[in-house]
Amino acid sequence: MPKQLHISKAIAATFVVLTVSAIAGLVTMIIMYQSELSTMDPTAPPTIPSTTTAPPPVMRLPKNLIPESYEVVLWPRLYTQIIEVINVTSPNQTMLFTGNSTVNFHCVQKTSTIYLHSMELNVSDAKVKNRDNNQDIDVTSTYYHKDQSDFLVVELNTALMAEGNYSLFLSFHGEISDALEGLYVSSYIEEDDEGDPNAERFLAATNLEPTLARRVFPCFDEPEMKAVFHVTIIHRQNTIALGNAERYSTNTHDGWQYTRFNPTPRMSTYLFAFTVSEFESIPSAHERVKIKTFARPEAIKAGHASYAANITGKILTFYEKLFGIDYTQKKLDQIALPDLNPAAMENWGLITYQEGGLLYEEGVSSLLHKEVIATLIAHEIAHQWFGNLVTMKWWNEIWLNEGFATYMTYFAVDHVEPSFNVKDTFILSSLHEAFEEDALASSHPLNPPPQDIQTTFEIIQMFDSITYSKGAIVLRMLADVVEERVFNKGIRMYLRDFSFKNTDESNLWDYIQEAVTEDGGHTKVAKMMDTWTNQIGYPVITINTTNGEIYQKRFLFNDTSESSLWWEVPIRVMSNTTGTQLTWLRTPGPETMDKFLSKHGEWILANVNCTGYYRVNYNPENWDALLTQLETNPHRIPLMNRGQLVDDAFNLARAKLLNVALALNSTRFLRREKAYLPWESAVRNLEYFVLMFDRTEVYGPMQAYLREQVRELYGFFKNYTEHSQVPEDHSLQYNQILAIEVACSNGLPECVEMVQQMFAFWMKNNTNIIHPNLRSVIYCQAVAYGGKAEWEFAWKKYQSSSDISEKDQLRKALSCTKTIWLLNRYLEYTLDPEKIRLMDVASTINYISENVAGQALAWNFIRGHWEYVSQGDAATVIEGVTSRFSTQFELEELERFATDYALDSATRAVYQAIEQTQVNIEWVGENKDVILEWFESQSSS
Repeated sequence: MPKQLHISKAIAATFVVLTVSAIAGLVTMIIMYQSELSTMDPTAPPTIPSTTTAPPPVMRLPKNLIPESYEVVLWPRLYTQIIEVINVTSPNQTMLFTGNSTVNFHCVQKTSTIYLHSMELNVSDAKVKNRDNNQDIDVTSTYYHKDQSDFLVVELNTALMAEGNYSLFLSFHGEISDALEGLYVSSYIEEDDEGDPNAERFLAATNLEPTLARRVFPCFDEPEMKAVFHVTIIHRQNTIALGNAERYSTNTHDGWQYTRFNPTPRMSTYLFAFTVSEFESIPSAHERVKIKTFARPEAIKAGHASYAANITGKILTFYEKLFGIDYTQKKLDQIALPDLNPAAMENWGLITYQEGGLLYEEGVSSLLHKEVIATLIAHEIAHQWFGNLVTMKWWNEIWLNEGFATYMTYFAVDHVEPSFNVKDTFILSSLHEAFEEDALASSHPLNPPPQDIQTTFEIIQMFDSITYSKGAIVLRMLADVVEERVFNKGIRMYLRDFSFKNTDESNLWDYIQEAVTEDGGHTKVAKMMDTWTNQIGYPVITINTTNGEIYQKRFLFNDTSESSLWWEVPIRVMSNTTGTQLTWLRTPGPETMDKFLSKHGEWILANVNCTGYYRVNYNPENWDALLTQLETNPHRIPLMNRGQLVDDAFNLARAKLLNVALALNSTRFLRREKAYLPWESAVRNLEYFVLMFDRTEVYGPMQAYLREQVRELYGFFKNYTEHSQVPEDHSLQYNQILAIEVACSNGLPECVEMVQQMFAFWMKNNTNIIHPNLRSVIYCQAVAYGGKAEWEFAWKKYQSSSDISEKDQLRKALSCTKTIWLLNRYLEYTLDPEKIRLMDVASTINYISENVAGQALAWNFIRGHWEYVSQGDAATVIEGVTSRFSTQFELEELERFATDYALDSATRAVYQAIEQTQVNIEWVGENKDVILEWFESQSSS
């Protein structure tokens, strides 16, 4: 599952950053149909009483029972089309599902109690059988724990004996969710058989990661408790059921269709998946695996799934060759769902995506949107090995899934779309995402102790930038140290020996160590990586080039925090006279090394090509030499480092380790810079200044400076832009968008005139001449400089468009207006799923909060509607809405929020926001006058 995408940039072309950072199991069963009908009667199962008992000593299931296989029958009663009945005012839709399951398990320790998970299911008819002698075992009671464990407890009058084999049968029924959890309903509009173009259609889908399989059927819902699943789905005729495995057989009875699937591979419960829909598909080419991409029939017929289908087989083949292990199943389905809470989910054999992550419409979707699709597909297919085939033992090590999938995505996308040149951009995006969150004292280790991650909310909070981005970056750092070919050899051995099993990071280090040793290397892998995965944070390396002295300390925005942590730091270093060398800092320091001692006129550059997960600070003389190099001949410094020098300077200034004026000086070379990475880095970092000062007198001089800095870049693209064209080079396409964003948001007259004229032409002629690449930024700026008429036009187009990419661009643009009452009304629209889908609520609120006119509105709104808003990505909402907080009053409001509201999965995000607000208050107080003076001096000069 990819980290949920969100946009949180005010003046920058942030959606561009998100575009690149974008930065996510099968079965046979023989059952008599009449028997299934009788056991699944929805009126039969009584509700189990919720008996309160003493909770178990821990939240984890006991290990005395080991599941081996499940036989699951599920019967969603949902209609895909609502049949209107004369004189009936309400439709005859039903949200009920019924089912039964048999779990076969092995007993390893004598017990008279069965613990498993079940959540919001009415369970009945518990039957336990000794499979060794086919004898029934009496059940004395069945009850739920009233705590966060979701334990369903089955008490027996006869103990299960060690080494025995048993089974548990349960009937159950529950509600299909309308909140995108467990088994849920999704809807879309498509022409029906009667010719109605606005007919509503429904489908059922699952979203079970991390702990929602228990909402669909009772199960041992922990990743280490893998099993084989034999599944039958009963669904309405003329619909298609997809599951983790290939369909074994399909039959009909009394208007219902029975689809039985082949057995799944041995897998974790969170990968269980099925859908019931009227979707159609398009195949992908692969020599061995049947790959199909499913979507709405209208989208399939229009060819919107063609790009995804074209690259999926290529990505699968790339991974098979890289890992030396074939994809383990005969089929791979992927489906574009109108509603899904994550951007995508890697269910084994049935990958689910939000429509916008899988569909591409020629002439409407941005050319850059292909990168989003390729990135998501590459991430989810990587999970078929990292996560599905080999799974972490517990959720505290989810980085073994997500960090690897993120890291491998760099290579897969680069393979299938080499013209995108994505590696450098992906790497810096991941690096900066991780740096930002890991610079707070409220961060967490990549691999926290398992006892710290117990409840569902604690598990959900692990799906963050540390897990995804830091995980990928430390893997890249290790691969750089041991060499990529050696690293890949260790990975292949690791995947081979742990297929269908569970691991922890020590297993990974052992296999990479074996590859290193066989290659004659001397790196102590576990010793090195322990400091990066089991410790919180990351270091700043400080180098004094006048005496060669180097030392490290933990980097924190709140630099007053003391830390005794230190890391084994691999440092690639170069100068303007020498090539790259690798050296190590294995102590806190200070140490003195000749390679960090500069000669006359020489500068030193550490962390060449950003291979390490650390920041670098220098003595003032070396900083001056580097910045002079940037202004005179920047190409002497590697491209990634041109961006990273800017990022380090600004963040060191935020942490009060560097003069803020020096950080601002690092942007002066941009006046003549055309490359994307340095511009992206500068604009993203200046965004923090915007957030802190766009309500103060600093903002005017800052805008004046940015107008002048971007003028030449905007002019470079002007001919393209005014003729609604884009350059061929992929990175220049990004920079064109960034140039428009910075120029217009800072009031460059020719940019403002351009967006107004293009949008007005569309409004007057109902003909959209704006290039798809430029629509998002031009829509936003035109609405920002417009009024009610422009907003209403954009809203009308949003409502009428059937293209997901176009709708997303318009949804963002609607948040750009400076008219308060329009923003307030737009916030109210997020409460109506007919207007704004639940999965889009969090990002829509964040878009509004990015707007200085909407930030206070959004903060008040989420407090007034927290119960509804928090159903989505609550942590992302908190991060976005509080990003401008920099006053004591705002801090006190945030602290009250932390006390008065049920934070659940947003808990860590709220306390990180409190810490960040404290940092902001102190930083603004210390730097506002200096920053104002600097920008004023630039304007006057």
